[in-house]
Amino acid sequence: MKSWSKSLQSNYGTPVLELVSGKGATVIDSKGNQYLDFLAGIATNVLGHAHPAVVKAVSKQIATLGHVSNLYAHPNVIALAEKLVKMTGDKSARVFFCNSGAEANEAALKISRKTGHTRIVATKDSFHGRTMGALSLTGQPEKSKAFKPLIKGVTHVPYGDMGAMLKKVNKKTAMVIVEPIMGEAGVIVPPHGYLQALRELCDDTGALLVFDCVQTGMGRTGDWFGYEYSGIKPDVITLAKGLGGGLPLGAMIALGDSAELFQPGDHGSTFGGNPVATAAALAVIETIESKKLLKRVGDVGVELMADLALIEGVRSVRGAGLLIGIEFSAPIAKQVAAQCQKNGVLVNGNSDTVIRIAPPLIISDRDVAKFLKIFTESAHEVAK
Repeated sequence: MKSWSKSLQSNYGTPVLELVSGKGATVIDSKGNQYLDFLAGIATNVLGHAHPAVVKAVSKQIATLGHVSNLYAHPNVIALAEKLVKMTGDKSARVFFCNSGAEANEAALKISRKTGHTRIVATKDSFHGRTMGALSLTGQPEKSKAFKPLIKGVTHVPYGDMGAMLKKVNKKTAMVIVEPIMGEAGVIVPPHGYLQALRELCDDTGALLVFDCVQTGMGRTGDWFGYEYSGIKPDVITLAKGLGGGLPLGAMIALGDSAELFQPGDHGSTFGGNPVATAAALAVIETIESKKLLKRVGDVGVELMADLALIEGVRSVRGAGLLIGIEFSAPIAKQVAAQCQKNGVLVNGNSDTVIRIAPPLIISDRDVAKFLKIFTESAHEVAK
């Protein structure tokens, strides 16, 4: 794709496909080829492509009021914030809007500084974004080594290892940040009781407990945020991806005493919570609720994982809802992902052994059956 490399920087490399249109769970490239989209913009297009509710909401809003900055209020930002507060189940919650997951985690990092402490504990192999603060939280050295020095005082411990947490978290710790389920690391589900133990540890030490729900949020796991299965609440929730249904929108939600930490002038975002993106988010939430998609996501996810586990060469299948990691016994994941694309399905080869799928929450039974057929065939073709 010469036109890409002639005008864009090479930080992404050069894409193989140029997608020009989409509807539901199907996308079409510039050559007219169709693909079943089982990645959904990396867990972002929760209602698929060109969903009527999002199209209607965005079209109406852009024709009414496009942008006001953070100097003025508008109805959508208030309505969406009220909705998110209700979704947390905690009336004390307060919302800060931004544009991406990295920005949401930057806001969480800044709010942790308001505790008077600076030390942070995060996890190895985690992903929290690529801005300098978020990159410092991210536990993947290969992504950060070219950009050192990073923010000081961040320690990374193995995910799911409570013993390691106990050694590093103390009364000087500002925050502990974890993903309820690790996404980019290969859809890693924590051990039973891990999140609950983190809550107790943070209560004992006074550290903020931050859940990065950027990938698990907005119904992806069958719950609104992805940590609800633990029965506990964090001090801070970060959101993005599915929140805007394809439009750039992020949020940092602080609960309890944390909600009072930011004061006027402490933080801001010119585009955060703008009328068009929040209109899309309200349409996303209303659709998920009215179509009872949370329950469907849970049901479809259980069946899909069971079917995937039966495929020859698959060592394990893990995740929750429609955030699923498929681990192969052999290092063939990237080849399988490439073969799937050739056969008409888009998935993500996380590593040499793991494929991540995150289809739209509106995925039909017919599309699931088609995916399973193509995925199985692709895996067998690569394994020959």
